[in-house]
Amino acid sequence: MMLNNSSFKIFIDFDGTISTTDVGEAMFLYFGEKEKSIKFVNDWIEQKINSNQLWKLLCGTVHNFDEIKFDEFLNKIAIDQTFRPFVRFCKSEGFEVKILSDGFDFYIQKILKRENLMDLDVYSNKLIIDKNKNISPEFPYTDEECTRCANCKRNHVLNFSSEEDFTIYIGDGLTDTCPAQHCDFIFAKDSLLKYCEINRITFFPYSNFNDVLNKLTELKSKKRLNKRHQAELKRKEVFKQG
Repeated sequence: MMLNNSSFKIFIDFDGTISTTDVGEAMFLYFGEKEKSIKFVNDWIEQKINSNQLWKLLCGTVHNFDEIKFDEFLNKIAIDQTFRPFVRFCKSEGFEVKILSDGFDFYIQKILKRENLMDLDVYSNKLIIDKNKNISPEFPYTDEECTRCANCKRNHVLNFSSEEDFTIYIGDGLTDTCPAQHCDFIFAKDSLLKYCEINRITFFPYSNFNDVLNKLTELKSKKRLNKRHQAELKRKEVFKQG
């Protein structure tokens, strides 16, 4: 297929991908009950509970939530320093970028504001703080048939791209395995990389966004690109289901 700059639609995970720490996990280990939080996360990894259940259980371990202390906690969370130059590169090339997170808008927006990146589109779960300083999750983008994520990243990939586009996914974790399967080019590290290796899914390994930038520069220089056949089949399966 012939390539033009508007053909690239780029979807990026947040926790452990843009941020150098899994903020959602670190948050509950720090502000919640540590032993319970570890157990709940392990139950989720073993698929004994889904993401919606996990977040509800984790929120239940936090009492008298202190937003000032939380801001101090967030100040210690760094982002990949190659991310901002990557965003500038994408803007200059006309590539669409969207952040897809199974974490919470509450900390993502605070970090993006600090980093002067508030103009990026973000699709995530929501965190609610009530008058008694209890916290609870809301899931505006959940999909009952797609339970790996409370925020169905796969649906965002499909909703914001067409068959004329080349979809690109950048991630590191278990919640990235589903959306990545529906994308033409996958940049993977950590758990996502292992998943791709085990399931023989074609991917590019990366350590930071400079690696992604360099590969995208190479891809965009080609006159023709081929879509990943298995991703095309996956997308067609979803569209058939309605």
